[in-house]
Amino acid sequence: MDLDLGPLTGDLGGSATYLALGVLALIDSTSFGTLLIPVWLLMAPGRVRAGRILVYLGAIALFYALLGIAILLGGSAVADMLTGLRDSRPFLWGQLFVGVGLFVWSFKLDPPRSVKERTGAKPEPSRRLLRWRERAVASESGSVAALAGLAVVAGLVEAASMLPYLAALGVIGTAGPGWPMSGLWVVAYCGVMVLPALLLTAGRVFAAPLVERPLARLDAWLIKNAGSATAWAVGIVGFLLARAALGPLFG
Repeated sequence: MDLDLGPLTGDLGGSATYLALGVLALIDSTSFGTLLIPVWLLMAPGRVRAGRILVYLGAIALFYALLGIAILLGGSAVADMLTGLRDSRPFLWGQLFVGVGLFVWSFKLDPPRSVKERTGAKPEPSRRLLRWRERAVASESGSVAALAGLAVVAGLVEAASMLPYLAALGVIGTAGPGWPMSGLWVVAYCGVMVLPALLLTAGRVFAAPLVERPLARLDAWLIKNAGSATAWAVGIVGFLLARAALGPLFG
């Protein structure tokens, strides 16, 4: 396979390879799907069922492991296909429209302060979403399949933006031991990706009195500011998508 990520990986060998992969995995462990969603699930009130969190973490780790192995096996063919699609004008026009649409939508998610003051609008947290979280991770009737599905959706949403993961695949592809051991390297990397969330889960289960209050405060802050935070994230993503499409289209 010939996956050229040299500018991201450099020439590595020996212990430097393991160090680079460890650092990249820890960076990936702070992503939306591998840390923020697990923390949000752990903030559910009541006794959290650790098995439910493990289902989520196992699903997202498996998703990334299978994706990484597929990319390594596909190699240059996958890279060339993605590059050709990205550079086509229909794709760029679609990217531009999506970017502008997301940017405009961000103002509806969190209207300017003047509009809020004039209309008296107040952000309302999604009680249905909070009830779903509590049912999914704390009640006996929670759906394991729903948590696994949430993990896959999170992986699909953020996979293309995880540059550390792509760089790690470049390291494994160029400095790895070859198949089948390179596949085991990918699996081990994905295990490290979910390690911080696993440690937080252990703390939530075995040291609940120590972490429950900080998690409750964080949960309250996130609920209060969820609208603004989501609007900013959507607006930034929309702006970046539109800007990236404008250059090739009109440059």
